[in-house]
Amino acid sequence: MKNLNPYLCFDGTCEEALNFYKEALDGEIVHVHTFGQSPMPVAEEKKNKVMHAEFKAEGVHFMACDNGDGYTLNVGNNISMSLNFTDEGEQEAVFNKLSAGGTVSMPLQDTFWEAKFGMFIDKYGISWMLNCQNNKQ
Repeated sequence: MKNLNPYLCFDGTCEEALNFYKEALDGEIVHVHTFGQSPMPVAEEKKNKVMHAEFKAEGVHFMACDNGDGYTLNVGNNISMSLNFTDEGEQEAVFNKLSAGGTVSMPLQDTFWEAKFGMFIDKYGISWMLNCQNNKQ
């Protein structure tokens, strides 16, 4: 495993929240990708919403997004644990173990951001995202 980060999900206020945290924590918004920058079809009103962002400050590191289509955001399900891997075999083994008895919402699969990615809610109700960046370029 490479690292574990909290992944915060907002209901359309991600950019505003990131700027708030930047000011409050004297941090930096490392990068922001909008839904409109992805190759996925997206509604016009969603194009400028945050698909993925990364934030860092001293002792603080998290990722964030605005909720995607098909997901209902409720307080309590707006944070996931995000595991980042460098080895797909390890990623698959951990995915299978952690998701056992839970609900897989996205099986491990190749993505347009050149990573293998999957999501699930474990049997205790905790949301997980597992990402393994493809370094074959």
